[in-house]
Amino acid sequence: MIIKELTAKDKEAFNKLVNHPLQSYEWGEFREKLGQKVVRAGIYEKEKLVSAFQLFFHKIPHLPYTVGYFPKGPLPTKEIIKFLKEIGQENKAIFIKLEPNTVNGKQSTVNRKTMIDWGLFPGKPIFTKYTSVIDLSLSEEELLKKMHPKTRYNIRLAEKRGVTAKEDNSPKAFKEYLKLLFETTARQGFYAHSQNFHQAQWQILQPAGISRLLTAGSKDDILAAFLLFVFKDTLYYPYGASTREHKELMAPTLLMWEAIKFGKKLGLKKFDLWGDLEPNPSPNHPYYGFHRFKEGFSPKLVEFVGTYDLVINPKLYKLYNLIDKLRWKILRLKAKTS
Repeated sequence: MIIKELTAKDKEAFNKLVNHPLQSYEWGEFREKLGQKVVRAGIYEKEKLVSAFQLFFHKIPHLPYTVGYFPKGPLPTKEIIKFLKEIGQENKAIFIKLEPNTVNGKQSTVNRKTMIDWGLFPGKPIFTKYTSVIDLSLSEEELLKKMHPKTRYNIRLAEKRGVTAKEDNSPKAFKEYLKLLFETTARQGFYAHSQNFHQAQWQILQPAGISRLLTAGSKDDILAAFLLFVFKDTLYYPYGASTREHKELMAPTLLMWEAIKFGKKLGLKKFDLWGDLEPNPSPNHPYYGFHRFKEGFSPKLVEFVGTYDLVINPKLYKLYNLIDKLRWKILRLKAKTS
């Protein structure tokens, strides 16, 4: 096995080998547009490219150090860890955070002890360890039958009250989506990425056919909007937004059903709802409302192997974690009071 960095000429081959939108070449271009360093690498066996991945280095303001992030890539091997350590040292990384796109208990042949022996330690997650997945190979009748009765009722109610949904990738629709997104995060008291983040993402992923915008409304009013990702055989639901007005019209519930039908129309196999809580979550959890909304569509709960940090500078790693805890307390406080 040989691992070496890839260049722009490998773009087409790269996307054929990766298995998540956050590993797509275009996502790397988006990250580069935000000023982050992107490293793309290929794994060769007998001179044939058999696997690929990318990771990003975030510059720490006012310091010569970086933090690496390796989201939704392959499960690390000893050779990959060696490569990551070398790249991390070259980029003055304090650590590299890994969140493999590997389902726990199936492909995960490397156990927790082995991870620790290689210098990987359980880390603070960016992605949740769980996600919910809807099987798009089922018929519409089967999907409706599996849903919670209240969810089916709300879909029919929205239809009777004249709520309709459509794909709309126009600048006007995207502007309205951003407005709803920031309204939603402010209402829920959650931290949100900046407008520049979302605009840069849209400018690169939408022309590539990865980002797709679905809206639901009544008359000329957009009441809910989902920004979806289409990659390989899977539809993803990373961002959703809705207005607090006309809640009785159940626009988000109808929109989720239309998103399911949208994925089926594209011939996709799965609809990944982009994260969920652990089994039997507490009703007091801040994301419990989102969990209940997703649960109404009877998805399958999938568990990944989790989050690991490859520590390159142990002393600075401890200091970084202390500062990061304080930073997030401040961000959450701002989100609640803004």
